[in-house]
Amino acid sequence: MTIPVRRTALSLPFILALILALPVTSTATSAPAPLRIAPLDIVTDRGDFHFRVEVADTAASRERGLMYRKSLAADRGMIFDFKTSQVVAFWMKNTLIPLDMLFIGADGRIVSIARNARPMDETAVPSGAPVLAVLELRGGRAAEIDAEPGDRVREAIFPR
Repeated sequence: MTIPVRRTALSLPFILALILALPVTSTATSAPAPLRIAPLDIVTDRGDFHFRVEVADTAASRERGLMYRKSLAADRGMIFDFKTSQVVAFWMKNTLIPLDMLFIGADGRIVSIARNARPMDETAVPSGAPVLAVLELRGGRAAEIDAEPGDRVREAIFPR
């Protein structure tokens, strides 16, 4: 089928106007809904360290995590609440900064720590045991506070 040149010429500006009028959305660049901020303490042999963390407690917020962030303050982080204990694995896809991942059991004790996970690395980082939550901090922060497996994390999702 042949389209007359005149019809194509008249339709092209209309089609371009429609395309330009469509809203541009992208999950990679659109701002996610703000997450609830909660206080969190890590109790180590050196003392108590206080943080304010974003709570990722939905599938969508856990999937996005700290992707696309360009920085993370020393007293900030994100806790991933899985609601039930399970073995999990994390990766650093689309994550621009190094992170420490603290895998936390249902009793609030650190089970394992992945230190300075490499930005953009899609290699799975396993918890090694069932955990209720994972806390992500700025890369190197766990070492700065001497956090070790067995240390306690205090946050509302863990029993006192």
